[in-house]
Amino acid sequence: MLKPYFKSCGGPGPLRAGVGRRVRFEECDQIGIMWHGRYASYFEDAREALGDKYGIGYAEFTAARVVLPIVAMHVDYRIPLEYRQEYVVSAILHWSDAVKLNMEYEIRTPDGELATRGYTIQLMVDFDKKLLFDPPSFYADFRRQWERGLVS
Repeated sequence: MLKPYFKSCGGPGPLRAGVGRRVRFEECDQIGIMWHGRYASYFEDAREALGDKYGIGYAEFTAARVVLPIVAMHVDYRIPLEYRQEYVVSAILHWSDAVKLNMEYEIRTPDGELATRGYTIQLMVDFDKKLLFDPPSFYADFRRQWERGLVS
């Protein structure tokens, strides 16, 4: 059993979205294995898919004049992905009472084997780079719906 990245804080269950991809030649090192530095952009693909699915993407935050800097990122590499290999990268948003996004990621092979997992933590700041202590109204509304079980 894998150790969870984020402890349950009594809120609703996590939300998930994923996207399928295939390892491209330019993403590999000289022996045909996906280069470790590419994983951040794969996590981004899943993060955007989750934001689009739930209406809490970068466009919505930008319209609210909020940016989401990543303050922590961690990656656990389990098995390498190889050139032309297909995979699914998923983002899993965990509930937080704080004004931040706790996002976990999984990259799985087509047969479901876990290749890589990781997480990011993003804070919410305004365009003047000042930390927010209250979420923007659209995200507060989203959280209320999530907490009531109206989002899944």
